[in-house]
Amino acid sequence: MPRQPQEPKQPKHKKSTYGGGSVYPLKDGRYAASIKDPISGKRIVRYAKTKREAEKKLEDVKFEIRQGTLATGPNQTVKQFLEHWYNNVYRMEVRESSYIQRENLLRNHILPELGHMQLRKLNPMHVQTFYTKKLQEGLKPSTIHVFHAILHKALKVAVRWKLVPYNVCDQVTLPSLKDQEIGKALTMEQAIVLLKACQGHILEAFITLALLTGMRHGELSALRWDDIDFEQGHLQVQRTVSRLGKKGFVERAPKTRKSKREVVLPKLALEALEKHYLRQQEARARAGEQWVNHNLVFCNPRGGFVSEQVTRRVFHRLPKRAGLPQIRIHDLRHTASTLLSLEMDQPEKLVQDLLGHESIEMTRGKYTHGNRRLQQRMMEEVDRVFRDSL
Repeated sequence: MPRQPQEPKQPKHKKSTYGGGSVYPLKDGRYAASIKDPISGKRIVRYAKTKREAEKKLEDVKFEIRQGTLATGPNQTVKQFLEHWYNNVYRMEVRESSYIQRENLLRNHILPELGHMQLRKLNPMHVQTFYTKKLQEGLKPSTIHVFHAILHKALKVAVRWKLVPYNVCDQVTLPSLKDQEIGKALTMEQAIVLLKACQGHILEAFITLALLTGMRHGELSALRWDDIDFEQGHLQVQRTVSRLGKKGFVERAPKTRKSKREVVLPKLALEALEKHYLRQQEARARAGEQWVNHNLVFCNPRGGFVSEQVTRRVFHRLPKRAGLPQIRIHDLRHTASTLLSLEMDQPEKLVQDLLGHESIEMTRGKYTHGNRRLQQRMMEEVDRVFRDSL
């Protein structure tokens, strides 16, 4: 009986006709598409039910290699990646205060909503839905922008590490900030009313400095008597302080490079500081041995730092009692900027130097380092305008 011709055996490996790689059958009936990543040197394998599907996957991988969008990382969750990125990358890039403050947003909002998903399956719709949900829960548009900043920065690293092919945050829509209230500024008349209302108050010197110089809360809270030169009439902004969760009060360099500055003081501010010093000496005598001398200008009844929450609570009553609109302490900084630039027509570059603004947009003028003589002239005008009305 003649031998039946045998069908040719299917080769175990089939070379791709373009760009390398191979497609071959597996023992379980599936097919594998394999190619070497030219960047990492690792072999990339994709599995499929049919030969044709495997060939398509191989061509897709080669296309991603040519485009530089191949994602070769482990199949991890969003939570796993964000926690690794936050603790090992982001922590090295930002100030400790930013790291601690934004960790709450990550733990309480981002991870509960997106953390369970596979990183490679995260898409723009997931992120857009997350933003919309948080807006519906009552969070401000500015907070959504912070969420976006965290996610976008993290996923940018994920793309660079080839864990995902592209940054999904590039394809979402953010809520507008144009209608959001950035801050209130008092008019000249209202600022004078506030200064009158705070005379003799425990926050008189604090409010006077904030209103007339635009110093930030953290800068005022970290101010020491050694930073003030009463004879020359100026002070040095050397540091800032904030309360960081369980770490307590943490001092550090000012907010930006240009925030470390010299501030010329109007006579009204110097007089308020002199009165404040006498009150503090009386408080020190009452505290006795319980007083801890940190040489702070603005301190608690025992000489230590005062939290912003306490200052806000005490300040909150003043505007209302004076018949003024309810404002925040930080609005005093907005007021200083507005009154100097618009009401008193002071040079914007000089105002920028006084406030320690980092960017040109903050005071609409290119930053140039002002000198003491020019600041003195400006503060003499400030002193004249306010003193004539008090």
